[in-house]
Amino acid sequence: MRGEIITSAGNPLLKAIKRAARRGETTPGGFIVAESPHLLREARASGVEIGAIVVDEAASAERKDEAGEAARSVSSDLFAELSSTEKSQGVITLARLPHHEPSAIFDREGLVVILDAVQDPGNVGTIVRTAEAFGAAGVILGSGTARAANPKTIRASAGSLFRLPVVSLSPAQVIGESLRADRRLLVASASSGAPVADFLSRKDAIVIGSEAHGVRSEYIDAAQQLHIPIQGAESLNAAIAAAVIVYEAQRNT
Repeated sequence: MRGEIITSAGNPLLKAIKRAARRGETTPGGFIVAESPHLLREARASGVEIGAIVVDEAASAERKDEAGEAARSVSSDLFAELSSTEKSQGVITLARLPHHEPSAIFDREGLVVILDAVQDPGNVGTIVRTAEAFGAAGVILGSGTARAANPKTIRASAGSLFRLPVVSLSPAQVIGESLRADRRLLVASASSGAPVADFLSRKDAIVIGSEAHGVRSEYIDAAQQLHIPIQGAESLNAAIAAAVIVYEAQRNT
């Protein structure tokens, strides 16, 4: 690790990291803020562009060695202001997410997962991770859904955002792409339609809405509805429902 320890809150790199993390968006250079040694390893293994690595000056020698010679050391008080977690792990990476066209998802093998106004970034990141684990083609972040650049989304994805295609589309674009790619468009419902296990396949595209508001009418009017049979509970958390759906799609090849 080279160079002096950054001790100024006015440092442009630190200001860019702090603003992006606070707003849940990319830096002016287009990088996400990925916090943890694990995400640094995932970014490197996935081959994405890394714009910068910053390390807490108080981090262990092992952590600094892992960060590498190009990492910038930051005073502990300033690093604490950058961290979006209660207990920082001492490493923050600026990484560029791969750019994908919608066709990269809709023309790819596997279920297309569309999230409609899923606002909890932890749920969104978990769904991306689960989608990769069960061979989904990709994830569409629909209108009102938490951003991929949100630090909580990034952490919950555990690196899957670096590999699985993820794009943001409007309902009209989703419906248009589904028609173009000859994918059956489905909607996850609380109780309407056929059971997921009996109907869903990897060739479909399915919309998952928020627990509070469900799926918007544009999708319902253009799609068939499916449901996950449950007992007792009124509904499932969006991330849990997505896990059941992508698993069933993988089984029903």
